[in-house]
Amino acid sequence: MSGNATDVAAARHARIVELARAGGTVSVEALAQALDVTPQTIRKDLTLLERRSLLARVHGGAVATSGTANLAYAERRDLAVAAKQEIGAAAADLVPDGASLFINIGTTAEAIARHLVERRRLMVITNNLNVVDILAERPGIEVIAAGGRVRPDDRAVVGSIAMDFIRGFKVDFALIGASAIEPDGDFLDFDVDEVHVSRTIIRNARNVILAMDSSKAERAAPVRIGSLADIDWLVTDRASSRLQEACRFSQVELIVTRKIAS
Repeated sequence: MSGNATDVAAARHARIVELARAGGTVSVEALAQALDVTPQTIRKDLTLLERRSLLARVHGGAVATSGTANLAYAERRDLAVAAKQEIGAAAADLVPDGASLFINIGTTAEAIARHLVERRRLMVITNNLNVVDILAERPGIEVIAAGGRVRPDDRAVVGSIAMDFIRGFKVDFALIGASAIEPDGDFLDFDVDEVHVSRTIIRNARNVILAMDSSKAERAAPVRIGSLADIDWLVTDRASSRLQEACRFSQVELIVTRKIAS
């Protein structure tokens, strides 16, 4: 899909979600007429939006969801796999040998970790037990796991104990993810405990890399992690024109792994 087509689809998806939230429910036929596309296109849109937890499909249309619950971790692993691998490689390239870094939770964080396995003289502090599994036995990489409460769904270590642990470090880089990003660059997540840990990681890193695939621009999440003012790089597969401008305004280096949308 071309950059222009991607922006058109993103705008259409945003309008579908807006109409669903305004009325509680939307029908395929009404959306097709309102947006001047075929019912087949709308059905594909609704399927995609349901996968992103923005709507729930019903017979003949969809209903609005709360936007307060994330997909299960196993399901998130299956979304945007190719894009996450590209983002993981680009984000890992920003980290030189000999650096210290935080890696937080998320499927994109796992993709980044897989691109660090051959690196040397890294100190990796993480609250992600999946990242520990990926890196712990690699020669030349020292892995330090945060202590605290482990969430069984995604094996994330969260809570006050993890935050106190993280405050004991000051690292060169933080590699973080998020579940949603607004056009102005505010990035968000679903879990308050997870957000508090992410904010602590940001405050204790000299450089911050936010890595997330472009589907997060079409999602809603209720808890704000931070803004572009808190990061140094945004690594994504595609970026809307508005997000590009927000990055320029905040002097954030935008790294796009695929063609930038115009």
